[in-house]
Amino acid sequence: MSEQPSPRGTFLKIADTLKKRITADQGVTELPSLAEVMAEHGVSRGVALRAFRVLQQDGVAEPVPGSRWRVLRGDGKADRRPLAERIAALITAEGLDVGAVFLSEGELSARLGVSRPTISKALAHLEAAGLLTEGGQGKRRSVRALPSQQEDSKS
Repeated sequence: MSEQPSPRGTFLKIADTLKKRITADQGVTELPSLAEVMAEHGVSRGVALRAFRVLQQDGVAEPVPGSRWRVLRGDGKADRRPLAERIAALITAEGLDVGAVFLSEGELSARLGVSRPTISKALAHLEAAGLLTEGGQGKRRSVRALPSQQEDSKS
């Protein structure tokens, strides 16, 4: 019977390795993909996910829907509100009035660092809530109603 290394604690070692990389290079904004971590360390998907969860619990990284894990720095600039709320807040921040043309999906995607399909889903929520008019192929959305003060004060 051959001795195999114990998998117990392997995810902690991987998490420590990733933390060291993040600390050593301040330019790192995303963690390597799950597949990259699995290949580099020769571990299963579950072990790699446990390492990522350790980083999340330590406040070092957070999952980004439809993307890799984002590195969190101590500057506290991460906006943790739901995407639809952040987009609705742009109506007020941009000083838009009812009837004004709203930002396109591409502009929102670039500004917020979120994929266009994810932006599209959030905009659909705002359309359903009555804040924006419906968009379409070649048709820009416009502001239908202004967000209430109560919605803005949740942040």
